[in-house]
Parts: sequence; C-alpha cells; structure tokens
Amino acid sequence: MGLLQNLTRGFVRGADRMAEITSKMGPNSFNRGRGAKRAGYLTSNKKFVKVKEMVPEFIVPDLTGFKLRPYVSYKVPAVTEEQMTAKKLFMETAAPAIQKDIENGTFDPDNLEKYGFEPTQEGKLFKLYPKNYIQ
Repeated sequence: MGLLQNLTRGFVRGADRMAEITSKMGPNSFNRGRGAKRAGYLTSNKKFVKVKEMVPEFIVPDLTGFKLRPYVSYKVPAVTEEQMTAKKLFMETAAPAIQKDIENGTFDPDNLEKYGFEPTQEGKLFKLYPKNYIQ
C-alpha cells in the first residue's frame, strides 16, 4: 500500500471528530462530568475557588416510621382511572360545599367566588381559554 492510501485510510477509519467528547476519549486525568453546575469559579492562575452559596443544598424529610417502600413490584395489577372531565372535577371539588350550603339554607348565587368560581382571568399566570382545557 502506498503512503497516500494509508493516510486516507487513517482519516476515514480514525476517531469520529464530530461526536461529543467523553471522558474515555481523553487522558486518564480528563473527566468531563455529566453537566453538573460548578460550585465555584476558576481564577486566572487556574485555581478553583469554592463558593458556599453555589453549593446545592438538599433538603430531605425525616422518614422515620414511614411505612411505604420506595419499590413498586411489577406484579401489582394495572390501575386505570377514568379521564378527568369538567363535570367530574366540579362534582369532586365544589359540589359538596354547594350541596351543604343548600341544605343549610346559606347558598348565595351572587357569591360563587366562595366555591372557586373566578369571573375573570385577569392577572392570572395561566389564563384558562378553551384551547387550554383538557380534551
């Protein structure tokens, strides 16, 4: 084989230069990580300075006496629920309070805000338009 043929073969069969570089592609000291945010910064002389405020703090609840386990067996039967509709949501949330007020005689049709009715959506972060409703 000629020199030109060996060079082209090396370029073609060489490392994929378009792929993302990983820790296995560099020297033993090279560790790219998995996208974690740095908890500090590098100075001009390549010294890392750790900033306490940048270190993530994990708040874990106390689970002593907690009866549930973190594992769900595959033998558990599949559970299917009915699709949530506007009528079903109303019957589960506002209807019991309205029914109780009708029985007590304190129902006021002019004061529906008490049951969660909002006449306008002004100032809301997520406005409810017909296109936003679950189909």
